[in-house]
Amino acid sequence: MTVHTDRHENAAARYFEAWNATGPEAVEKAVAAAWAVDGGYTDPLTDVRGHEGIAAVIAAAHSQFPGFVFRPLGAVDGHHDTARFAWELVNEADGSAPVAGFDVITLDDEGRIRQVLGFLDRVPAAA
Repeated sequence: MTVHTDRHENAAARYFEAWNATGPEAVEKAVAAAWAVDGGYTDPLTDVRGHEGIAAVIAAAHSQFPGFVFRPLGAVDGHHDTARFAWELVNEADGSAPVAGFDVITLDDEGRIRQVLGFLDRVPAAA
């Protein structure tokens, strides 16, 4: 049984705001709003902790995929301090989505992200 709460939805919304923020100051502000100070982000390609490291990962994704936005796929599913959701990285120009994944987040008492465990389900073929 899934217990759906606004807490999980709000955390996921702030997460996507951080990934879709543009410019260093906007990314830093969005990361601070979404993650706890000592929050972490781990996926198959990186493992970072703290706002600065998370902002650097987001900046690297924007650099590698200019003109793309992260969009949720389906609903946020959550219980207790944990939520999961799927996402895709969409090219705003043509609608293609070369990257897709699934994230599991753990929240602190204030509803900010303590940890993200990311899984990549679809990635572009290596050139």
